[in-house]
Amino acid sequence: MNLRTPISELTGVGDHYARKLEKLGIKNYEDLLWYLPRRWDDYSHLVPINEIRPDEMVSVKGKIWEISNKRAKSGMNITEAIIADDTGTIKATWFNQPFLTTTLKADDEICLAGKLEWNRNSVGMISPAFEKINSENEAELTHVGRIVPVYAETEGISSKWLRSKIKPLMKLIYSIRDYLPEEIKKEHNLIDLPAAIRQMHFPENSSQLKKAKDRLDFDEMFLLQLAVLNSRKKLNRERAIAIPFNEALIKGFVQDLPFDLTNAQRKSTWEILQDLTKVAPMNRLLQGDVGSGKTVVAAMAMINTVISGNQAVLLCPTEILAKQHFDNVQTLLKPYGMDCFLLTGSTSKAEKEDLYNKIREGEAKLIIGTHAILEKGLEFWRLGLAIVDEQHRFGVGQRAALRKESLSTKTLPHFLTMTATPIPRTLSLTIFGDLDISLLNELPPGRKTIITRLVPNEKRQDGYQFVRAEISKGRQVFVICPLIGEEASEEMDKKTVMAEYQNLTKNVYPDLKIVYIHGKMKPAEKEEIMTNFRAGKFDILVSTSLIEVGVDIPNSTVMVIEAADKFGLSQLHQFRGRVGRSTHQSFCFLFTKSSNEQTLKRLYALVNTNDGFKLAEADLEIRGPGDFVGTRQHGLPDIKMSNLMNLVLIKKCREAAVKFLAKNNLESQTALYEKTAMYDSILSLE
Repeated sequence: MNLRTPISELTGVGDHYARKLEKLGIKNYEDLLWYLPRRWDDYSHLVPINEIRPDEMVSVKGKIWEISNKRAKSGMNITEAIIADDTGTIKATWFNQPFLTTTLKADDEICLAGKLEWNRNSVGMISPAFEKINSENEAELTHVGRIVPVYAETEGISSKWLRSKIKPLMKLIYSIRDYLPEEIKKEHNLIDLPAAIRQMHFPENSSQLKKAKDRLDFDEMFLLQLAVLNSRKKLNRERAIAIPFNEALIKGFVQDLPFDLTNAQRKSTWEILQDLTKVAPMNRLLQGDVGSGKTVVAAMAMINTVISGNQAVLLCPTEILAKQHFDNVQTLLKPYGMDCFLLTGSTSKAEKEDLYNKIREGEAKLIIGTHAILEKGLEFWRLGLAIVDEQHRFGVGQRAALRKESLSTKTLPHFLTMTATPIPRTLSLTIFGDLDISLLNELPPGRKTIITRLVPNEKRQDGYQFVRAEISKGRQVFVICPLIGEEASEEMDKKTVMAEYQNLTKNVYPDLKIVYIHGKMKPAEKEEIMTNFRAGKFDILVSTSLIEVGVDIPNSTVMVIEAADKFGLSQLHQFRGRVGRSTHQSFCFLFTKSSNEQTLKRLYALVNTNDGFKLAEADLEIRGPGDFVGTRQHGLPDIKMSNLMNLVLIKKCREAAVKFLAKNNLESQTALYEKTAMYDSILSLE
């Protein structure tokens, strides 16, 4: 019996339960010990039966006088038991658990935990937690009479079952290596790791539980900060090409623009161009709300790079976005006689081979494309700047393919990532802590605030009429659905692209020009549809989330989102950003049938503000105390939402990490280094 013992060998598990536990990320004994509770029920208040008060969570001990099953008129089985101690008796009632009369017998000693409630003119405990008392557990109960852990569950795996399987493994906790250095634990008054894990599962009291939480909360943020700061430290040891700032070129470029830059665009461009002049590789995030003008900032960075004889590449998550960036950048660079090359999955084999050669030989200096840029065999002669648009759409391995040495210089490129997803302040100090951040927090002049409305089902026809009125003014409309068509389900209420397209063309707007688009179409087909829609040949475009990022159709003034409750808050904000890109007043309608209070709170957050940064904070708050990354599914450590919102904890851990790295080489601290390596994928936002 050791930490690596397969979970199937634990008594009462076997292959059947092992398969269920694997869904929770539990494969061996150590995984089970690290499967920490999500909350705790305090059943530690043990009182005599005659002192129980209504609605008070308590535990009582006594003997079963009698227990029996009876059938209600509804057909429900009701199990009733009378329990007595020296001070009185109490009735306990359970529903649809007839097996209890074989588990519990008269004269059995038992501990119950729950509240005193009224049930059909009698008072008692309704569906209380319970545990039989015997010689083995008399000294320490597992499920009642104490602070009891409650775990994230799956079908067939209850918290009670998990507690019974974790308890025998407590003898192994001292085999778990404590990776935190003694000086850190001493300075921050933290208990040892094995003790913390024991108290998380089976706390002696609330004080010990708090100490355990404090230790593991500190660990989570400290390890993340160490990983972030060490990543920055390693990058600073690398070398990039120092790209001079061509002031005359940039000033002329800005003067030739058909619009004025915002102050935020000017500041961000300056920060990027200054970073490019250094030999340490830039690692900067350009964070701009939807419609804030990131493309022109990227264009200035690229033109400054290319004019000095270096290569620049812009990586996009979709062909639609790559083609749009290509068209925009080509237009901006036309006066400078620079060639721009497009490389996507649709590029023919012959064209691709030709372009690969031009890139390898340094002839092609400015390249815009999709995942095709990351294919093996593509090498850059002198890559000075790599830009990734919407970096969370790419995995760590994919982005690493861009962060490789150039053939001629053996240097890394400067790296700029762009996102339209606003990042809360706490995240910028943690997950994005290794990045320098430039903010585009102003919209171009002349843009009007998008009016957002929540549309319940009974107001649907009003929404349809409004859309028709906008189209009669010559405007265009997006309609977003959560699914394509073949995945339709009752749960989604069949709000699919295909179903909605049929509904709109046959029942709602038979006289209008409507087209649909989705990700399973061929690239050429999607490109043709978007070109025609941009040219005004269609009134309505029905789509999946395919058009979430970057699509720019200035004449579109209405965004209709079907089953809006099925999308995340930041995604809804991205959809909304597809309109409002001209001087025309634009609108966003959130169609929903949901009456769930939490869901409506989330949707009203979108209605009440167009500020993506405020929405990002609201999104974190609404998500509550859950986890930021689906850790069990991804094999990554949990990052609790409450910790990501705790600025005091974050700053404390960051200071501790800075201080530690100033004195120590992390790689020499084997256990600590291995633990921080677990956070690499989170930092890469896979």
